[in-house]
Amino acid sequence: MKMRDTPSAVWPALLAVAVLAGCATTAPKDTSYAVLLKSPDGSVGKVVLRGNQGEQLLSQERQGALLNGSQAPTLVDEATLQRDFGEAMAARPELPEHFTLYFESGGTQLTQESANQLRGIVERAGKRASMDVSVIGHSDTVGKSDINEALALKRAQSVAELLRSKGIKLDSLSVESHGKRNLLVPTPDETPEPRNRRVEVSIR
Repeated sequence: MKMRDTPSAVWPALLAVAVLAGCATTAPKDTSYAVLLKSPDGSVGKVVLRGNQGEQLLSQERQGALLNGSQAPTLVDEATLQRDFGEAMAARPELPEHFTLYFESGGTQLTQESANQLRGIVERAGKRASMDVSVIGHSDTVGKSDINEALALKRAQSVAELLRSKGIKLDSLSVESHGKRNLLVPTPDETPEPRNRRVEVSIR
């Protein structure tokens, strides 16, 4: 990622490109810097800052460096982070969350493990102020394509109904079937692969 020493107004572009990185103005007032933050899944990536005065690698959580590349990275303390980035971080939209539920062969019965997972999905959904949900049904490759298309749709519809029954309030809901297209595990026809009998739930 190539970045140049620029005013703090460019931070939204950096935030978008680097996911959880940002830049803000610090002393002197016309110098910008970037800070690498942890992703929602707990991982920490890497960002290379290439400026007109050098190149610096950010590879640790809360590690920051000037965008012009003139100084080695240093750790940014929490108070500074909140001072310079608090408002921007609070304004970030919630990232989508994705869940996969699996089914017993030939029908719309969730596996026991996936049935147990529903409670966690409902809890996560309940923490969102507003919610758009996408539910996509899939099948394995056993049987004819049209039958699998219909079965995958029934699976998606059954999951959507389960979510409604758990009290999830939706702003919008889309339900669709991919049948035996878009296999999670590529297999020949007539292969009863359990990981392909699934519904993918995305909450935004």
